[in-house]
Amino acid sequence: MADSNYRAAQLAVGIYSFLIYLLLTAATGDLLFWHYGDIILGILVSLIAVAASSRILDTVSGYGLLLSPVKLIMLVIYSIGPLFIRITKANFDMAYRVITGKITPGIVEIKTGLTNDVSKTILANSITLTPGTLTVDTEEDTFYVHWMNVTEEEPDTEKLTGSMSSWVRRIAE
Repeated sequence: MADSNYRAAQLAVGIYSFLIYLLLTAATGDLLFWHYGDIILGILVSLIAVAASSRILDTVSGYGLLLSPVKLIMLVIYSIGPLFIRITKANFDMAYRVITGKITPGIVEIKTGLTNDVSKTILANSITLTPGTLTVDTEEDTFYVHWMNVTEEEPDTEKLTGSMSSWVRRIAE
């Protein structure tokens, strides 16, 4: 991306980290909700986040997600909607498997078709957050996932990830 987009992404990281800091420290003071010290510390934390992420932003493809409010809103919707539902279903499934002993663990290979680093990271983390699955390794667009319900050697990506991969593709590709 162009240098101006890189700077805009750094600014976005700073603003997002400051807002998250303010949300996490809300109702601790009297200036609206924060002490002056909280605001100053939030600014310092944001600057540290920008400094720490600048090298990462330089090497990662797909950081343009930070610049699109629509895509960020889609990411939030994905997190509190489809991902939450998938995690909830997987919790019940894992509880059933633990109680009945019907566990067939193994490592499976799935092709994601994702092209940039951000989308691969979002999907890999989503898989890992889902009970019964763990992303062990990635190579290009291939994920190796430890799965507690292996029924076939190379399952369909949709069978393992549900709608997560299509959501990630819409958000970050």
